[in-house]
Amino acid sequence: MLNKASHLIIVTILISLTGCLNSKTSQDDSDIEYRKLSVSEYRDKLQAGWLGQIVGVAWGAPTEFRWQDKIIPENDMPIWKPELINSAFNQDDLYVEMTFLRTLEEHGLDVSIRQAGIDFANSEYPLWCANAAGRRNLRAGIAPPDCSHPAFTNCPNDIDYQIEADYSGLIAPGMPNVAIELGEKFGRLMNYSDGMYAGQFIGGMYAEAFFETDIVKVIDAGLRCIPEECQYAEMVRDVVSWYKTDPDNWETTWSLCQQKYRENPEYQKCSNGGIDVKINGAYILIGLLYGEKDLDNTIIISTRCGQDSDCNPSNAAGVLFTTLGTSKLPDRFKENLDQETHFAHTSYNFPKLLDVCEKLAREYVLREGGQIKTEADGEEYFIIPVKKPTPSPLVFSWDPEPIANSLFSEEEMAKIKFKDFLDIQKAINDLFPGWIISDCGTDMNPGYREEYRGKKDVIMTHPLTRETPCILSTEIDVPKNKKTLLKTLVSHHDKGDWELIIRVNGSIQKTITIGKETVNSDGWLEVVFDLTPFSGSKNVKIDLENKANGWAWEAGYWKEIRIE
Repeated sequence: MLNKASHLIIVTILISLTGCLNSKTSQDDSDIEYRKLSVSEYRDKLQAGWLGQIVGVAWGAPTEFRWQDKIIPENDMPIWKPELINSAFNQDDLYVEMTFLRTLEEHGLDVSIRQAGIDFANSEYPLWCANAAGRRNLRAGIAPPDCSHPAFTNCPNDIDYQIEADYSGLIAPGMPNVAIELGEKFGRLMNYSDGMYAGQFIGGMYAEAFFETDIVKVIDAGLRCIPEECQYAEMVRDVVSWYKTDPDNWETTWSLCQQKYRENPEYQKCSNGGIDVKINGAYILIGLLYGEKDLDNTIIISTRCGQDSDCNPSNAAGVLFTTLGTSKLPDRFKENLDQETHFAHTSYNFPKLLDVCEKLAREYVLREGGQIKTEADGEEYFIIPVKKPTPSPLVFSWDPEPIANSLFSEEEMAKIKFKDFLDIQKAINDLFPGWIISDCGTDMNPGYREEYRGKKDVIMTHPLTRETPCILSTEIDVPKNKKTLLKTLVSHHDKGDWELIIRVNGSIQKTITIGKETVNSDGWLEVVFDLTPFSGSKNVKIDLENKANGWAWEAGYWKEIRIE
């Protein structure tokens, strides 16, 4: 463990040096506290932070949302294998936050929230929940900060910015106000109130993790970055208190979280069920606290808590790994990492990712009034001024501030490649004439896909809710004395499956699961249903349902729907 004194230096600032060392401060008669961090140590811990995210999400991925409001049985917890580290390049836990890094890289630290919104609107990857709602609003012309206002989304307190806020602390070592600022700039694109505060909390923990190894102190640092009266802060204080009361039994604390943050209606206001940020944030903390700095136990406990059980261990491992640094990580968590492959939908492979983070960190150190100095040993050091965090104003999603009536201008809309939420019906009219879509949900950004699994011109749909399927309907006259077949070619998302239900005149005729176990080797399945028994019938109503069977990655992909 590094001696804290090796990081902290107290510098008495003389009036003549104030402008040189800290041009932003007006203090000229008091001591200013600085923290000192070598660039090599920063790079070591930065790399560890990204490795922790990668390991956590890769390890927990097979369990994601398969256990809801239940602890994952110990025997069902996956076993870590070193080769799994390269399974995370397509994870939204990683590539979404890299969009924010790219915006900072291209437009600078002072990029406007409106430009950040344009860049996010132009992202092409699939999104869900708050991310999808925020991006859809942006594409429709609703500019920040209104794009995440509860008046325009039912997902303000979802987990989204929490799972992608790691970058904000990794590029801001010892600079919590930067993490807060980045939350206001990027977190407000999709989340509001607790949803945004959660990401600022995560960023604050990372910022402190470069200098502190005591997990409770790291958590306290994150807590100072958010309004103390918000429900998320209340959750953090509860989990820490419950841990201190019973530090040997994490399942007891899990049960207490369940009772208060899942079953108490007071903490379900503006909640979107198991994707709510408070309960998933609690699982991050349970892993960090009860893991007792053990890398494996931290990830295992955070995963076994359930719900979004790949995102939560990713956050927990990212923070813990940062406190240690790459040099102290066992080889099984780093030696097999592919250094060449780019993260999906980004221009970054792992070395390029580290480079852009270091570049931005250097800029923030200087912007915050610090220095980058080369000392006698030839080592470069960040000299970082210690500043008290200034949290964002307190707002509540169930009692929000007035909307800002913020819309993109015509010039700004011209920069957005994808306009408002694609009118799926128009695409269906082109591809499947005569069919009408209803009750299509917005998760996973449904609509036209130019290509999917080797097929051109595909429609993606999503159930409206767990109980309400998305429906494709038509009415036909079934010819008399002629064999008539309904044929459809369908697929699924890599991480999920769904139920295809065929109804005729409201009656279920066929149900089939569309998933890895049922599709062909190319990922597609042709489903054939014989309509001949309805021969001679007029105005026969046919419904094809994309129905959820677990509420995880329930997208339905349709290449063909035809009647022969």
